[in-house]
Amino acid sequence: MTASQQATSGAPAPPAWVRRPANLARALTTELVGRIVRGVYPPGTSLPAEPGLCAAFGVSRTVVREAVKLLQEKGLVQVRQGAGTMVTPPTQWNMLDELVLGASIEEDESLAILDDLVVTRRLLESDMANLAAQLATDEVIDRLRTLVDEMDALVDDHVTYEAHDRTFHDTIMQTSRNRIARAVVRSLESQVINTARYVGKTERALCVASNQGHRRVYERIAAHDPRGAAEAMFTHITEAWLVRRTGPADPVRLRR
Repeated sequence: MTASQQATSGAPAPPAWVRRPANLARALTTELVGRIVRGVYPPGTSLPAEPGLCAAFGVSRTVVREAVKLLQEKGLVQVRQGAGTMVTPPTQWNMLDELVLGASIEEDESLAILDDLVVTRRLLESDMANLAAQLATDEVIDRLRTLVDEMDALVDDHVTYEAHDRTFHDTIMQTSRNRIARAVVRSLESQVINTARYVGKTERALCVASNQGHRRVYERIAAHDPRGAAEAMFTHITEAWLVRRTGPADPVRLRR
């Protein structure tokens, strides 16, 4: 099929695979997720028919069917008898899925997806800080104090600082004993932790300001002040993101 024929038929152009991927279904799924998120296949439209996808990507029907099944599991498509494979509205997409979230962040110039991620993380971590202030043992308090003190000495080494930062937050999450909330936060963070748009600036002054927020959280947990710990965590995450964020933020979105 020529390029002009592909444009006319609506079939996708072949992906730029330098080497044939070992897992064709995974590679095809990744490509189709990206195209759906970018609007190449808008909600309410159908994906190209199975033979067209096979020809365009040079894969078998088995690979296409497996990829479509994975898209269904992610909430991006529905297979309708007689109507083909229909793209679903974004409200039905599984935003906790690695491929869906990653593609959505990449395409979102407004940073609204990252704003939502930070709001979600903030709500969960504030609640976990509340619980940690109630449950923290002397050992946990000593651990948090040590991390904060070490981060004061690491403000010129942002890579090591960020590793300590993650350990500080995870110590609080573990102390809360809320395994579900911790799993959600860790899953979200793992997908954006190396994303420049999420990490933002890493200057020394920003690390200094960030650790002041950590110290306030630690002090409220050490004082066994649940409400104070929750408020300190809420403020810390909000302020840290506003500093890292590029461009104007939506105050309504972040105030929630």
